[in-house]
Amino acid sequence: MRKPLPRLALLAASTLATFAAGAQDNVRLPDLGSSAAGLLSPREANEYGAQMLRQMHTLNLTVDDALVDQYINDLGYRLVAASDRPKDHFQFFIVNDSQINAFAAPGGYIGVNAGLIDITTSESELAGVIAHEIGHITQNHLYRAFEDSKKNAPLMALVLLGAIAAGAGGGAGDAAPAVLMGGQGLIMQRQINFTRKDEIEADRTGIQTLANAGYDPEAMAEFFGRMQDTLRVGEDEEAAPSLLLTHPVTLERISDAKARARVITERNAGKPRQPTLDKASWEKSTAPVLYVKDNTQLAPNRSKIAPDSAGDTYALMRERIRVLSGDARKLADIYATNLKRKDFDTAANRYGYAIALIRSGHGMQAVEQIQPLLVSQPASVVLRLALADAYVEAGRHGDAMAIYKTLHENSPRNGAVTLGYARALTDTGRADESRTAATLLRPMLDDSDDPEIFRTFARASERSGDSVRAAEAYADSAYLAGRPFDAMEQLRRLLKRDDLDYYQRSRIQARISDLTPLLLELRKKRVTTDDNPDGRSQ
Repeated sequence: MRKPLPRLALLAASTLATFAAGAQDNVRLPDLGSSAAGLLSPREANEYGAQMLRQMHTLNLTVDDALVDQYINDLGYRLVAASDRPKDHFQFFIVNDSQINAFAAPGGYIGVNAGLIDITTSESELAGVIAHEIGHITQNHLYRAFEDSKKNAPLMALVLLGAIAAGAGGGAGDAAPAVLMGGQGLIMQRQINFTRKDEIEADRTGIQTLANAGYDPEAMAEFFGRMQDTLRVGEDEEAAPSLLLTHPVTLERISDAKARARVITERNAGKPRQPTLDKASWEKSTAPVLYVKDNTQLAPNRSKIAPDSAGDTYALMRERIRVLSGDARKLADIYATNLKRKDFDTAANRYGYAIALIRSGHGMQAVEQIQPLLVSQPASVVLRLALADAYVEAGRHGDAMAIYKTLHENSPRNGAVTLGYARALTDTGRADESRTAATLLRPMLDDSDDPEIFRTFARASERSGDSVRAAEAYADSAYLAGRPFDAMEQLRRLLKRDDLDYYQRSRIQARISDLTPLLLELRKKRVTTDDNPDGRSQ
């Protein structure tokens, strides 16, 4: 069980949830201190960010996929290692939103919208945006901004938490998007208004981080410049990418970024560039193709393409994120239509088509798309994992199992591979296979806040005959999915069993003790949750 938030975080989050819901007219926000450095400790900052991310998971505001999560965190940590604070805590995630934006939150939590990844043309461009957000954190811009705006919102992240909590109990179909637009807009600096100096400082440190990590230092300026080009004379401000509203771009700023990047490039002339995350050399193809704004047709991208964009893991993940954050059936039709064009027929787009086919229930058609790609890249974990997933969708579990087993033997610490293999083992319905699945997943539980991993572990434990472990994991999953009252009820029912041994009973009692302060605070403040929509005592 993940640890509940400390009392300060609970109090602030619950107070702001009530405020956001409009339940009280005179809400006094907690005083978090008079200096930026004393606003909150690193531990508290991390817990605020973790709670924010948990609530976003609850409302399906994140792209929850083990492979995507692994990619964005590998990319993020490569940049963190090259920053001036490599030992700080960071966590990266994809926001399920088509708006072009990214943001940094307390505790080193950095979110990148699916819409932003959609319009990047290279891993260096994506890395440039993330490096910029890392710069905001390493240069303490969040704390400075919190201090400047504390009279109105002492902790901007908590405003987001309050908005998300308020939307969670509403039950309306449009609640989650509305909460995202309102809450995320706040955390993405609209309320704290990073100064021009902060933006330039984040650019400069980000560009240096890019270069240190082996990426193209000019990619950040090029990307922001392309974003600025989207603004047309006379256009309504609301039509501009959100990124430009939260991170205003000026010609002076772009020029400064280009000049700094040029100096770094000249200084590093002759030095070997590090490869991007995937070292495989894909068959060269034409420039990637981007979706136009209405997402009903595709148009070739004519922008300058950095050397690292030709069909690597980045290109595959961009298409995967596009499908996972969109309408798979609609996208499958779009891919099918556009793949008839030579300028669109790339490995990445074939992969995207295959993922759309898998997601829309056409497993064998997906197999037909993936197998030719594996001819040129037989060792690609991403492609082989997609083939296994396609076989599962097609009902060919034996073929899928053989691939999962080989992948796991070669990459035993790959979380996406382990989760896929564990699901396949559990789906056989055999107790011994399910026991193996539970054994594979158990090491992942300590470092994960993903409810899906706990649900998969619970199913594996249940089918292997360990009903107590299964019940504990289902409760953990409920808690991580934003249903703490449900989690408590499950644990209380489990504690009533008369077949528990001493160790089992002790574990369950410890979980109940951890949850009790959280539920008392939620009841006291009448905070709504998915399993307590009225915010009343139960």
